[in-house]
Amino acid sequence: MEALWVGAAFALGLLGSQLGLPPLVGYLAAGFALAAFDIHSGEVLQYLGEIGVLLLLFTVGLKLRLASLVRPEVLGVGGLHLLLVGSLLALPLAFSLGAQAAVYLGLGLAFSSTVLAIKVLEDKRELNSYHGRVAIGILVLQDLVAVALLAFAGVKTPTPWVLALLALPLLRPLVFWLLAKSGHSELLLLFGLGLALAGGSIAQRVGISPELGALLFGAVLAGHPQTTELSRTLWGLKEAFLVAFFLNIGLAGLPTLRELMMGLGLLLLLPLKGLIFFGLFLAFGLRARTAFVTTLSLSSYSEFALIVAAPLIESGRLEESWGTVLAVAVASSLAVAAPLNQVAHRIYMRLEPWLSRFERKGRHPDEEPTSLGKARWLVVGMGRTGGAAYKLLESRGERVVGLDSDPDKLERHRAKGRRVLYGDAEDPELWERLELTGLKGVLLTLPDLESKVRALEGLRRRGFIGQIAATSYHREEDAVLEAAGANLIFHPFAEAGERLAERVLEESLPTALLEERPAS
Repeated sequence: MEALWVGAAFALGLLGSQLGLPPLVGYLAAGFALAAFDIHSGEVLQYLGEIGVLLLLFTVGLKLRLASLVRPEVLGVGGLHLLLVGSLLALPLAFSLGAQAAVYLGLGLAFSSTVLAIKVLEDKRELNSYHGRVAIGILVLQDLVAVALLAFAGVKTPTPWVLALLALPLLRPLVFWLLAKSGHSELLLLFGLGLALAGGSIAQRVGISPELGALLFGAVLAGHPQTTELSRTLWGLKEAFLVAFFLNIGLAGLPTLRELMMGLGLLLLLPLKGLIFFGLFLAFGLRARTAFVTTLSLSSYSEFALIVAAPLIESGRLEESWGTVLAVAVASSLAVAAPLNQVAHRIYMRLEPWLSRFERKGRHPDEEPTSLGKARWLVVGMGRTGGAAYKLLESRGERVVGLDSDPDKLERHRAKGRRVLYGDAEDPELWERLELTGLKGVLLTLPDLESKVRALEGLRRRGFIGQIAATSYHREEDAVLEAAGANLIFHPFAEAGERLAERVLEESLPTALLEERPAS
């Protein structure tokens, strides 16, 4: 049976990928296809899916910062959105379901899918961007509200021991020591996996959701220099287990025609959910572009809608068919939202002339620069490669400025006295407004191909004639980058090896001296 699950997921995931869709759409389709042949999920698949979600939330916790949760655009937008959407959905449902069931169901449908949002942001390397952090903050807020909602529904009543989780920061010295001692191979993998599972298990025992527990345990490690390596080590395991999660949604069973129509009817309400998010983000001062891409990442129904409905169905307050209706709504929202998020920036470019009219006047918290001062070189993407390039140019007496959308990177480089500005390379408005006079060249050291292509297009559209160098991690990317306007391609991994060989040859002893050395 396990081979059938994996085979179906691979086949339809590959088909989806070939059609330009995210593989997870194929995994959902594989689940429904298997259900059509009366094949259902088993305990093994359920458990693997749960581990995948725990690992996903744990890795998010590794990058979590408290400051990003208490911002007005997180607490204000997240709180008001739940109130408004929950009320709008609950009011019509109250006439047929009763007030209590309608409130639970309305709030459950107001939640956004944590798994989908984090997955698409991670795939696009936008987890640490400004809009990525806002989205994660709102998702965490929704998770906390969901815990309270489940407690009131009688599913999970937090025990007094839940207060012990407040002491988690006291464990930082111990877990930091264990992380350092875990090395860089399988022990590191086991440490991360064990901590994620422990967080989920402990949280469940004290009456809150395992997902929230995994996130909190990941947050205990946030800020440690080895968390990036830990996250990379867990990546493959997490991705494999998440396939089981998406398969499980489809394997829940095929709906009747009535259930299918009701589920698709709920899907039609998603634009309303998105419009409210967009309006609230603008009201809290965000630019239209940030508001749009953040809204798109949150425009789906959450798995929590299914969890909240379960006790209502068991108690008879909801018909059993509602479980299938919600499964259809959640699955179809994921299938629609996933491909849309992959092209979110492209969609915004088409809608920008209309959407930008709704921006509030004045300074925005996500404001981007319009001037680079007297800089001669611009480094876009201040990760390891970009940071090294900046350092070398600066050491040669060149005037250089860095650009990145990750607040953590900005903070780290500024602490070293470097001039690094906030900016999203995929934002066409950045390249339209940025003063490029006097700029000799641009180095694009971003990890994501799409981001580099958008930056190249923006620079060439402005008529920039200076040198543009771009990193390429796969040979097939070279032609795409060259077509977009790059006139120098750099392969970090391959050229690092070549440079190492050159250094070895430079530092090695002359052949004549080696021949004179006596044999040992």
